[in-house]
Amino acid sequence: MTSKVTYKGALRTEATHIRSGNTIITDAPLDNKGKGEAFSPTDLVATAIGSCMLTIMGIKADEMNINIEGATAEVEKIMGTEPRRIAQVNILINVPISTDEKTKKILEKSAMTCPVDKSISETMIRDVKFTWS
Repeated sequence: MTSKVTYKGALRTEATHIRSGNTIITDAPLDNKGKGEAFSPTDLVATAIGSCMLTIMGIKADEMNINIEGATAEVEKIMGTEPRRIAQVNILINVPISTDEKTKKILEKSAMTCPVDKSISETMIRDVKFTWS
């Protein structure tokens, strides 16, 4: 088992990662009868794409003996209606290194192989941009 999710009432859940015991609280968003005081389930999906992309980049960077510690992904989720779903995710990945174009392309291409993103409907719009410093 990967996780256990418990409904806590008032449109909140608590998800427990079985192996580590770490927990995440979710709350329904303001636009769907919630308080918006924690990640919503759809926030987690969008955020998981950014987290996954950074992780896959980190794996490739490690293989190349490159340190990308401090890289960030700024994630924006846009909801659609009829059906209510994630219509678009915009991600800005900031990598705090200066490197050559070949290395940038390798790391950017690796990010785009993220299995979380590959598991989501192809109808969802993705806008992924990278900045390097």
